[in-house]
Amino acid sequence: MIRSMTGYGSAKGTSGDLVITVEIKSVNNRFFDSSIRIPRLYSFAEETVNLRLQSAVARGKTDVFINIDSSKANDTTIVLNESLLEAYISAFKLMSDKYGLCNDAGVSMYSKLPDIFVTEKKEIDQESFICDLSALLDTALADFNEMRVREGEKLREDMLEKLKTIEFLAAEAAKRSPQTVSEYREKLYKRMCDLLGTAGVDESRILTEAAIYADKVAIDEELVRFSSHIGQFRTMLTGGGSVGRKLDFLVQELNREINTIGSKCTDVTMTRTVVDMKGELEKLREQIQNIE
Repeated sequence: MIRSMTGYGSAKGTSGDLVITVEIKSVNNRFFDSSIRIPRLYSFAEETVNLRLQSAVARGKTDVFINIDSSKANDTTIVLNESLLEAYISAFKLMSDKYGLCNDAGVSMYSKLPDIFVTEKKEIDQESFICDLSALLDTALADFNEMRVREGEKLREDMLEKLKTIEFLAAEAAKRSPQTVSEYREKLYKRMCDLLGTAGVDESRILTEAAIYADKVAIDEELVRFSSHIGQFRTMLTGGGSVGRKLDFLVQELNREINTIGSKCTDVTMTRTVVDMKGELEKLREQIQNIE
């Protein structure tokens, strides 16, 4: 199945006491471009996230938002700086003994002294965190890709309809092309009769001029290549995968054939058909810009 470049997916879960929320959003872009937003404390997991993202997304501007709620985590401890406290106690005792002061220092007073307590964060188990985050990321990517597949299926159906219209117009051009040669021959014969009269018209010369004209306006080769490109286009839409760039290339080739057909047009009806073909092809090109 083909996939759209636009999509959204999310997942929420835990890693120990941490609550992790993962959101993935993407929009159209010519190449793959990713942006990962994760709290700095957990930036060690960024490379893992990026590698997993690259394995799931081929094209598009993709943003990953990872929010980590540690409010319920018991990961902070307060440690008494015993060596500093002993130094303070010794200093207070010396002050009391030397100057005859009352040593009335207690817990309340000591606790207010600078750097008596040290706050320590529990070390993060990086391996366990990456494992839990990866599982959540996979769930979010599955949700993300499911949405892109649904959107891609709608795009595929729309493009197939546009291909039918283009094929119909190409068939009309194929029907009209021989008629233009016949009409040219008749017009040429009538002009010659008007100038020279019926007796003075050289039939062989008329046939020669008509043959030259027919060769000049023939679009058989263009239509064969055109049909081949359409067939490849359908095959890619059916096969799926990351086909956006290939489809874009085929549209360029189809446009080249249409331009060649248009350059050979000397008939108003044919010209209108070519204009309609270019209009439908442009709509097709716009849709391809959404395909991964």
